[in-house]
Amino acid sequence: MSKKCVVLKFGGNAMVDSTLLQQFAEDVTLMRNTGVDVIVVHGGGPQISSALASNGIATEFVDGLRVTPANALPVIRDVLLEEITRPLVSLISQAGSKAIALNGLTEDLFLAEVTRPDLGWVGEVFAVRDGYLSELLAQDVVPVISSIAADESGNLVNVNADLAAASVAIALRAEELVMLTDVDGIYANFPDKNSLIKNITFSELAELAPNLDQGMIPKVEAALSAIGAGVKVVRIVNGSLPHALLKLDKEPEGFGTKVEG
Repeated sequence: MSKKCVVLKFGGNAMVDSTLLQQFAEDVTLMRNTGVDVIVVHGGGPQISSALASNGIATEFVDGLRVTPANALPVIRDVLLEEITRPLVSLISQAGSKAIALNGLTEDLFLAEVTRPDLGWVGEVFAVRDGYLSELLAQDVVPVISSIAADESGNLVNVNADLAAASVAIALRAEELVMLTDVDGIYANFPDKNSLIKNITFSELAELAPNLDQGMIPKVEAALSAIGAGVKVVRIVNGSLPHALLKLDKEPEGFGTKVEG
């Protein structure tokens, strides 16, 4: 019997809070110890914005996606790998699990295409080397992947981490995609706290999507893509809460937003 596979998209305030970062690494190991295959995909919004500012490159977002000129790409690649991926791998290893630092360029893991020329070098992953990731999981290794890729000509492409995580979940036929962010989930009327949606179907989310807050657009697109391709459950949860991943087991129906087919 194959193991349950869960893809975790790691983001939000947890990425810049050392305590939450440590707890995330511990939670990943606890999940692994229960026999779950775990893959982590991450972006790095705050770190990227800071690094780009230091290099005199302006930050602009459209539809929740970062406008990315060519000169921003090497900065994004390096800050993701060196400031987030490698330190996170170290923490997961210290917590007791084997982990490896990857990005979409490693072993040609991702192949992407530019889908928003109006945003510069911004695209989507259309192919994932799932065989390579499956080999790592079979060796009980946690892949930690930063969201940058190459196109068919070898050019760097900035890919949204939510959408990249969905592509990984689809390629590996994961049972769950969990997106950790810095809000409690999807709000029907953001920022009204009373409008938090705890459970929603694919069709309901597709109908609601055009009316959602701009920052939630990539997550909703990722959720719809994953569910539409056979991933059973997508959860959008607040990664700023202590041991957020453990809360998924303790409060599976009442934590964050749960999307199902």
